[in-house]
Amino acid sequence: MIKYLIEKEFKQLFRNSFLPKLIFIFPCMIMILMPWAANLEIKNINLNVVDNDRSVVSRHLVDKLGASTYFRLTAFPDTYDEALYGIEAGTADVILEIPHDFEKDWINGKAPRLLVAANAVNGTKGSLGGSYLSAIIGDYTRELKSEMAVRPLAGKLLPRIGISTLNLYNPTLNYKLFMVPALMVMLLTLICGFLPALNVVGEKEAGTIEQINVTPVGKFTFITAKLIPYWLIGFVVLTICFVLAWLLYGILPAGHFFTIYGFALIFLPVVSGFGLVISNHSATLQQAMFVMWFFMLVLILLSGLFTPVHSMPEWAQWITRINPLRYFVEVMRTIYLRGGGFAELLPQLGILSVFAVAANVWAVKSYRKSN
Repeated sequence: MIKYLIEKEFKQLFRNSFLPKLIFIFPCMIMILMPWAANLEIKNINLNVVDNDRSVVSRHLVDKLGASTYFRLTAFPDTYDEALYGIEAGTADVILEIPHDFEKDWINGKAPRLLVAANAVNGTKGSLGGSYLSAIIGDYTRELKSEMAVRPLAGKLLPRIGISTLNLYNPTLNYKLFMVPALMVMLLTLICGFLPALNVVGEKEAGTIEQINVTPVGKFTFITAKLIPYWLIGFVVLTICFVLAWLLYGILPAGHFFTIYGFALIFLPVVSGFGLVISNHSATLQQAMFVMWFFMLVLILLSGLFTPVHSMPEWAQWITRINPLRYFVEVMRTIYLRGGGFAELLPQLGILSVFAVAANVWAVKSYRKSN
């Protein structure tokens, strides 16, 4: 019986000319556009420099800022007020004012003070712009110190201290390597969560579900037959994401694909079961869409996709503990970035298994064959 129900679901799915196209086009659009649009790296910050010193040292500092990929030197006003007008007009994001006698004070051992003024209307851009500028100035200061003659100690020159930075797991600091695995989780959630919910409610509105309700098919068999096609679709979507991540961005997991598929086998019943729960408690297609979208929006925002969980307030971090998306995002990033395996991800595996059992038991219990 379950075989015929599954065949019926596939026929019903592919009878709709739009859904099969959506299953292929939607992942392509998200994978192509989102890694560029949802990029939290701030670059090309418009910088106005007021160089009151006009010395060699100040000129080298300006050249160092211009060579950075984070800043774009847009103007060199003569006064701070002129530079401030650039911020008010929207042509500048940050102002750097170099004081008079900047080089002279440095040579004489004094500590010259630079003024950094950032437009904080966009708080992220303002804070990061000021931080980038401070980091570049600090690096330039260390360069100046290293170029100065060091004092002798016991007839020997003091050795210079060299610092080398090693970025573990993501040596090039490629933000897409952090973002793309989490986008795959979002795609699986949207497709395998919405489609089962809308399918059942659509049958309710059309009245075709009554033909199933009058048969001796059990609730467990009915729910299983409803979910299996969307689980298979989820694996197809995940495979498409793997191919697009490799073709578009050259991103391959440091771990094994089979580990990801194994966790997907647990995660897909979670979101599809949750979708069926929503459909069981919804009377119309519109109601199911609004309720599903409300929960999906909250779950995605609290998954760590855009904001790291540890950067959230403590009360929000507690809420993320009951969010299955958070654990699968951790799984995907661990496998892609660090090459983690099942042994390392056993806590996430156990929690996702509990969610899967709970969501599907709830789906079976909440389905009513008669009103």
